[in-house]
Amino acid sequence: MSTHEGRPVALVTGAGRGIGAGVAAALSRQGYAVALTSRSRDQLEETAARCEGPTLVVPADMTEPGAVDRLLEEVEAAWAAPEVVVANAGAGVSASVEKTTDEQWQQMLDLNLTAPFRLLRRTIPAMKRAGTGRIVVIASVAAKVGEPYISAYTASKHGVLGLVRSAAAELARTGVTVNAVCPGYVDTPMTDATVQGIVDKTGRTPHEAVLACVRNGGMTGQGINVDGGALQS
Repeated sequence: MSTHEGRPVALVTGAGRGIGAGVAAALSRQGYAVALTSRSRDQLEETAARCEGPTLVVPADMTEPGAVDRLLEEVEAAWAAPEVVVANAGAGVSASVEKTTDEQWQQMLDLNLTAPFRLLRRTIPAMKRAGTGRIVVIASVAAKVGEPYISAYTASKHGVLGLVRSAAAELARTGVTVNAVCPGYVDTPMTDATVQGIVDKTGRTPHEAVLACVRNGGMTGQGINVDGGALQS
């Protein structure tokens, strides 16, 4: 379905599976026309089938130079500039610091940090002109704490949280908000790969590896801000 039927437009990257697919379906239920992007058209079509409203499938590799510009040009030509952007595309790699290759390091920076930066840079101007906009970056608890064997991933997520905080400060009086969501372990195909990496490197069983990712089954000892966003957390 290509028409957006007068609905507000949302864009979700990494929408083919996992968190991105769930977010896209939820936005659709909330009345948004949802543009979906990831590298796999087949997975995007599956996500589109889960959505209740108009969808626009635009396969793209967010790490390619120019990919973000081409993506937004297609969305704007078909519909309009998105009012909501969810930067969800990401990946993880498991290796100790001394065994992390230059290629792995660059892969994490390109997908988890540079791609969201390009997405913000491209979508912020239209939101500022409209006087409203919502940008959400899916980060990770690894944006706030270091864990062993994921140094490149952790560095990229720390970086993207810094990007979010700086962009939010710049846009504080424009009507555009920028926030990060920092989930812990989520049972998705991406974390399946992380679990397998722990199994391969430590000899743990898959169950033991999952328990290593899930440090606590509940929430306790947290100081949760409920202040309308006055204090960055």
